Amino acid sequence: MSLLNPVLQPPGVKAYLSQGERFIRWDDETTIASPVILRVDPKGYYLYWTYQNKEMEFLDITSIRDTRFGKFAKMPKSQKLRDVFNMDFPDNNFLLKTLTVVSGPDMVDLTFHNFVSYKENVGKDWAEDVLALAKHPLMANASRSTFLDKSLVKLKMQLNPEGKIPVKNFFQMFPADRKRVEAALSACHLPKGKNDAINPEDFPESVYKSFLMSLCPRPEIDEIFTSYHAKAKPYMTKEHLAKFINQKQRDSRLNSLLFPLARPDQVQGLIDKYEPRGINVQRGQLSPEGMVWLLCGPENSVLAQDKLLLHHDMTQPLNHYFINSSHNTYLTAGQFSGLSSAEMYRQVLLAGCRCVELDCWKGKPPDEEPIITHGFTMTTDICFKEAIEAIAESAFKTSPYPVILSFENHVDSPRQQAKMAEYCRTIFGDMLLTEPLEKFPLKPGIPLPSPEDLRGKILIKNKKNQFSGPPAPSQEPGGEAEGSGPPNVPVGEDTVWAGEEGAELEEEEVEEEEEESGSLDEEGMKKMQSDEGTAGLEVTAYKEMSSLVNYVQPTKFISFESSARELACSGEKNRSYVISSFTELKAYDLLSKFSVQFVDYNKRQMSRIYPKGTRMDSSNYMPQMFWNAGCQMVALNFQTMDLPMQQNMALFEFNGQSGYLLKHEFMRRLDKQFNPFSVDRIDVVVATTLSITVISGQFLSERSVRTYVEVELFGLPGDPKRRYRTKLSPSTNSINPVWKEEPFVFEKILMPELASLRVAVMEDGNKFLGHRIIPVNALNSGYHHLCLHSESNMPLTMPALFVFLEMKDYVPDTWADLTVALTNPIKFFSAHDKSVKLKEAMGGLPENPFPLGSPVARQVNGASALTSNGSAAGAKAREEATREAAGKAC
Repeated sequence: MSLLNPVLQPPGVKAYLSQGERFIRWDDETTIASPVILRVDPKGYYLYWTYQNKEMEFLDITSIRDTRFGKFAKMPKSQKLRDVFNMDFPDNNFLLKTLTVVSGPDMVDLTFHNFVSYKENVGKDWAEDVLALAKHPLMANASRSTFLDKSLVKLKMQLNPEGKIPVKNFFQMFPADRKRVEAALSACHLPKGKNDAINPEDFPESVYKSFLMSLCPRPEIDEIFTSYHAKAKPYMTKEHLAKFINQKQRDSRLNSLLFPLARPDQVQGLIDKYEPRGINVQRGQLSPEGMVWLLCGPENSVLAQDKLLLHHDMTQPLNHYFINSSHNTYLTAGQFSGLSSAEMYRQVLLAGCRCVELDCWKGKPPDEEPIITHGFTMTTDICFKEAIEAIAESAFKTSPYPVILSFENHVDSPRQQAKMAEYCRTIFGDMLLTEPLEKFPLKPGIPLPSPEDLRGKILIKNKKNQFSGPPAPSQEPGGEAEGSGPPNVPVGEDTVWAGEEGAELEEEEVEEEEEESGSLDEEGMKKMQSDEGTAGLEVTAYKEMSSLVNYVQPTKFISFESSARELACSGEKNRSYVISSFTELKAYDLLSKFSVQFVDYNKRQMSRIYPKGTRMDSSNYMPQMFWNAGCQMVALNFQTMDLPMQQNMALFEFNGQSGYLLKHEFMRRLDKQFNPFSVDRIDVVVATTLSITVISGQFLSERSVRTYVEVELFGLPGDPKRRYRTKLSPSTNSINPVWKEEPFVFEKILMPELASLRVAVMEDGNKFLGHRIIPVNALNSGYHHLCLHSESNMPLTMPALFVFLEMKDYVPDTWADLTVALTNPIKFFSAHDKSVKLKEAMGGLPENPFPLGSPVARQVNGASALTSNGSAAGAKAREEATREAAGKAC
C-alpha cells in the first residue's frame, strides 16, 4: 500500500546536468549574446544559468513545455547575432550547437530561451534529458514535502555576493504576512531584518522545517495525533501508528489477503524517516511534528500513483478508447480574429493530445502554397507545410501512440491537394500510415487496429472516395457536416481516377470559383454563423489526398437506425473504419433521445464531437456528457483554459499521458447494454460513496484574504450533482486557515471509472486561487495534502489543502443491517441480542434481523444456533457461515 511503498520514485538528474555546461545565451530582441553556465540542480527542480558577473536566472522545470535542438531550435534573425555565430559562413556547424527551451504558464503565452553550446551535439543531450525531467509524472504530482523542499532549494541557491541568503527572499517567498515570517525567523534564532542575510550552513533542512512549523502551525494535525497517541504521552508508538494507518489511511474495500495490513515492524521505517528526534526513533515513537511530515511525505500521496503510469491495455481496437482531441488547433485566441500559429500544434501534441485539426484552404498565386486558417474570418494564415513540420517534430515527444490529423479540406485545386499529400509523405516519412496493416484490412466486420498496433504512426482523416454504392443520400435537417465523397458522383472500390484529366479540369474549376466567389463568400458567412461552422463546405478529395486515408474515413451520419441496419445486413456494411462528426448540439440532441443507441454506435466505430460554430470566444462545452456515451474524440479548444479544458487535461494526465484511455467494458462489449442516463444501477458495477472533509489550507494566497473551498463531482447524469461550498475562513489568514465543517458526501457514484472530483479554492469575491481535478478511481482514502494547480493545470509550489477522503461501496439504507452483519457478525448479533432482551423486558416481540426464509437468514441464523455458547470456535464458525452467505448473496 502507498503508505509503506511509494509507487513512483523521483526523477534522477544526470551528473553532467548538475555539473553544468558552457553555453552562449542569446536574445533576438536585445541582440545580446552572453556566456553562461547552464545547470540543473541535483534534485531536478530548476534549470538555471549563471552569468559571468555571478547573476543567476531560474526556470522552474515544471514550467518547461518543450526543448528543441538542431533545425527545430530558434534561429537568430538579427544580422548582429548571425555575425557573432558566423552563421553566414559555410561549414559553421551552427545547427549542431543549438538549444531552445520553451516555457510558459499555458500553451499560448510562451517564452523561448535560446542557447548555443561551444561543442557539437551537446544541445541534443540537454534537450532530451531536460524534457525527460519536465515530463516525469512526479513533477506535476509530487508530494507536499517535495514542493516544500523545492522552496528550500531555491532559497539556498539565491545567494547575495557574500554567499548568504538575503532575508528579503523570505518575505518574497511568503508575502502573505510579514510579521509572521519575522516571528518564525526569530523562533529559529535567525536574523529577521530586511537587510539581513543568513549563512546557508545555519539554515539546514531541520531548521527550515522548524521555520515552517512556526510560520504555519498545524493544530488540526495535532488533534488527529491526539486521538491515536498513547494517553498522557507526547508520542505515538509504532503500534498506535500502525492502527492509524490501517484504520484511517487505508481503503476499507481492500482485500486484506492481497493487500496486507501494515505491521508495527514495517511502520518503524516511517518513524525512522520522519521523526525529527533521535531518541524517539530509537524507542519507536512518533511526535506530533513527525506526524506532520509523515502526512506530507510521498508515501501518503492523495493519488494512486500507479494510475499515472501507463496501465491500461493498449491492444484493444482504436474505437475502444477515449482519445485526447483538439478543435481548430492552430488558433491562439478567438474563432473570428487573432493569430494562427504552427506553434499551437507543437504545444497541443506536447500536452498529450492525439487528434489535431487542420482547416486547409487554397493558397494564392504565385506560390499557391496551401494555407491553414479559419475561413471567412479575420484570423491570420499559416503555411500548411509549416504546420506539418511542427507536427512531425512534436508528434511523439510525449506519447508514442498514434496521432490523427483531422483535415477540414477546402482546397478545391487538385494540384494543391497533391502538394499537401506530397508534404505529408516527405515530411512525415515512415511515420505516415499510407497503407492498411496486413492484419487489419479495410473490410467490413474487421475491427480497427489498436494503439499498440499503430504505435509511432500518423493517420489522416480526410474525405476518401472508395465506397461502393449509389451517391450518398441528401443530408437530413441538422445532419452532419462531413461527407464521404463528392456529391452526385457514384464511386466504388474499383473507381478509375482521371489522372491527368483531373489536372486539366483545374483551370475550369478555378474560373468557376472566381465567377461564384461572391455567392461562396455569402454561403461561407452563413456557415460561420451556424453551429456547424465551415465544415459543411469541404470539397472533393482528389486522388493524392484520398490515397492517404485508411482507418479514419469520414462519413455522413444518417441515423442510428440506419447504422444498426447496416450492422444487421450480414455485416456487409459494418465498417469500423468510418467516422462521423457531430456538433455539440447535434450530439447532445442524439444523446438525449437515443442514449443507448449512441453508446452502441461508439462500440462499433468512432465519433468526433466538436464545439458549435457560434462559440466565437473559443469557449468549450463540458466533455463529460459525451464521454458518458463513449464518444472517442471529444474535441476542445485547447487555447482556452476554462473548466471543460481543465477537466480534459486532468483526465488525460493519467495512463502515462498517452492520450488514450480505455473505456469501461460496458462501452466496449456488444453483449452489454449501457444507458448513461440510468439512475438506478449498472449491472456488476458497484457504486461508490465518496465523502470529503475539507480541514485546512496552507499558503493559499500571497495576500491576507478570506478564502473558501468548492467541491463538486463530474460523472453520469444519475450521480450526485450537488456543488458543496465551505464557509469563508474566519479571518484573513491565508497561511493556515482551518474550516471546521461536516464532510461533503457524494452518496451514490454509479460508475467511479467515469467520475472526477474537483476541489477549488477561491478568495472572497470569487477570485480563483487554485484547484485540483482527480478521477475518483485514482483517489486514495485517508488524510492527505492536496497540492493545488493553476487554471492551466500547472502545479503551484506553495498552495495546498489538507483533506480527509473516505471511499466505500454504496449501500442502500435498507441493506445497512445486512452490511453490518456481514462485516462484523459477532458485534451485530451481540447488539441484536441486547435489543431482543430489552424488547422482551418491555413486553415486545423479538425480531429476526433478516427476512424469514431468505438464504442469508438460513445461513446466518443456522450458524448462530450452532455456536450459541459464544465460544471462540463458535464465533469463528459464525463468521465463516456469514462469509459464505455473503458470497451467495452477491
